[in-house]
Amino acid sequence: MRHGTKSLRSGGQRWTLEDGDAIAIAGGQSFDVSNRLSAAGLYEARWLVWDRAVIEQFAPTSPAEQPLTGAKVLKQVSAELAAALERAVAAVADPSGVPDEVARHRLAELLVWLSLAGVRFAAQRAATIASELRTLFGASTAQAWTVPQVADRLSMSEATLRRRLSAEGTRFGDLLADVRMSRAMTLLQSTDQPVAHIALTVGYESASRFAIRFRERFGFAPTAIRGHRRAGA
Repeated sequence: MRHGTKSLRSGGQRWTLEDGDAIAIAGGQSFDVSNRLSAAGLYEARWLVWDRAVIEQFAPTSPAEQPLTGAKVLKQVSAELAAALERAVAAVADPSGVPDEVARHRLAELLVWLSLAGVRFAAQRAATIASELRTLFGASTAQAWTVPQVADRLSMSEATLRRRLSAEGTRFGDLLADVRMSRAMTLLQSTDQPVAHIALTVGYESASRFAIRFRERFGFAPTAIRGHRRAGA
């Protein structure tokens, strides 16, 4: 983070970054993200995503005991790590000005700094049941998904499906609601579709029931998004 504050939430966990902080995130995850301006009215953050091939070729000099599985906040990162990040971002942002060999070297350099800070990314990450269900639900948020139906599609018993989701710290209903609410938020922010239509799109025949679940999820009504957009316009 250069300016402002960033908060990320997934399940029951929350991570907050302020000026000078960084966060490392393992692949295959979904987060709710909120950004706030600094006291001076500024916000700036840098993101960098590694190709799996770069991580597979990287041999950390001082690896963490276990690969990162969630997210880890690095408070007030060192000037050296911050400089390595800037060099890597610059290499990716201007591929015509930086040879591929140099860009890969800069990305690997940053991986070394992160490894020394206790962060190592897994070269390959097995798909979780939760990630499979997110993909399945996201393809058709309007569908009335049930545990028996999904268990049958995944060729497992209902008990096994529930047990594996529990081991990953989530539940079927919570996961389905999260996918639907995330989709609803995107539609409210990026389209002019009526709220009632969006409710149907994400699986709620009752607009009032949708509004209740939306408020439970985000802390405000769906109409508040539209009111904010009008005020911003």
